[in-house]
Amino acid sequence: MAGTILVIGATGAVGSALARRRAAQGDRVVLVARDAARLGALASEVPGSVPVAADATEAEALRRAVAAAGPALTGLAYCAGSILLKPLKRTSESDFLDAFRLNALGAALAVQAAQEALTAAGGAVVLFSTIAARAGFPNHAAIAAAKGAVEGLTVALAAELAPAVRVNCIAPSLTRSAMAAPLIGNPQMAEAIAKQHPIPRLGEGEDSAALADFLLGPAAGWITGQVFAVDGGRSSVRSRG
Repeated sequence: MAGTILVIGATGAVGSALARRRAAQGDRVVLVARDAARLGALASEVPGSVPVAADATEAEALRRAVAAAGPALTGLAYCAGSILLKPLKRTSESDFLDAFRLNALGAALAVQAAQEALTAAGGAVVLFSTIAARAGFPNHAAIAAAKGAVEGLTVALAAELAPAVRVNCIAPSLTRSAMAAPLIGNPQMAEAIAKQHPIPRLGEGEDSAALADFLLGPAAGWITGQVFAVDGGRSSVRSRG
């Protein structure tokens, strides 16, 4: 049955793929992102969508986005995020705080703003972590700490909002996106990273969007409080040696 889905970080690789999937199933999709121009372009491609320009780090902006969605939300996907890679000795206090504010605090404030609407519809929430929150990688201190907080937030909210609202989390490996461009813009580097995965390629937005689509739907009605890796096996499978 069609409903209303709020996608925050809608212009990214995962958010845009998810928005298209849900619109194709008849959902009304409320698209939230900071860049109004990119948001408008995406809205023109997603039938029946509602674009709302908003900064996910601002609580009032998130409340406006939720208000635009209406009194009943069948789903919320918080796809906004960042990749900050620095050695610890070069990572500033503001680096840690900015990563936490966008990735973890923004997710918490979004669900807080939408709690009543999600409860009214018996909705579902999907948050996003990274495999680096559990598998240690050098230079990931700030982003791994922030995304680790997202995983803790996931299980806490799943407990608090049950049984009316389900809350799950997806932890991807490196995915082709504008955000990842500094890492994969060099073809040799992209190929080297891809080969580190048992399924030797980089992630695509559709990989995580497909799971998010499932988790937001009724077929996942008995799944909550889980963190799912979408990572080509990198976090758990050793294909060599």
